[in-house]
Amino acid sequence: MTLIPGILPPSRQTYDFVVNTFQYFPLFTAVQWITDFYPSGKTSIDSALNIPGKIGWAVMETPGLAIVLYSVLTLPAELGIKELPWANYTMAALYVLHYIYRAWVYPLLQPTMSPIHLGTVLSAIAFNIFNGLSIGGFVGGHGAPSQAYWAGSAYRIEIGMVIWGWSLMGNIFHDDDLREIRRSALRIQKEKAQKEGKAVEGVEKVYMIPKNGLFHYILFPHYFCEWLEWAGFWAIGGLHCVPARTFLFNEIATMLPRALAGKRWYEQKFGKERVGGRKAIIPGLI
Repeated sequence: MTLIPGILPPSRQTYDFVVNTFQYFPLFTAVQWITDFYPSGKTSIDSALNIPGKIGWAVMETPGLAIVLYSVLTLPAELGIKELPWANYTMAALYVLHYIYRAWVYPLLQPTMSPIHLGTVLSAIAFNIFNGLSIGGFVGGHGAPSQAYWAGSAYRIEIGMVIWGWSLMGNIFHDDDLREIRRSALRIQKEKAQKEGKAVEGVEKVYMIPKNGLFHYILFPHYFCEWLEWAGFWAIGGLHCVPARTFLFNEIATMLPRALAGKRWYEQKFGKERVGGRKAIIPGLI
């Protein structure tokens, strides 16, 4: 069923346009190299255009999931493909699983989330729409329409899935280590409130330097694990899978300057001595 003619599911023309255009996304992220302004998370600001954190997060992270799922279920019929290769469904499933966690489970698990500026939400929605059309078009049949594309790739797919799976677990582990900071602060506040007979007001912005896992070596291991996750995803699709490659490169272009700005934030808040020898995002390098 066609939801939006030519777009959902994406026509060949739309797919080619999105795949080619999305490769230039790093040009839009270049502004992050000259400013630390990022109205979200620990650097959120007071603004009339703010959206509650959990709602804004779910709204901006959901479009890609929906587009990929819709494309893989409807595009084959549009293209006259009777049966997609199992690897197409594998890639679609991994993408959807990641974003079920990222878009819905992640905000639900957060004790609190800082408000997100409308501009950040809109830019993330645009990113996820382009990415969803790119990945969705590929797995739906424009990029890998038959088993011939996947010939001789079984071992590569297995290796990519292992990298993807372990990296997702690393991503979740480090996310939870950050959550534990606020959970711990909330427990302390509850105990104090009970002793004083007062109501618990809630925990908003509580920050510490995490120390578990890769936090021993870098300040943003959840970013690093996500890079590895999508590197595994690219490995599954193969070197010539432009949508998966573009996704990884665009993630790096977006997250690297943000991680470096985040390191400066940690150093300003806690001091360089407490940050120690930790790098921003790649152990021992950056």
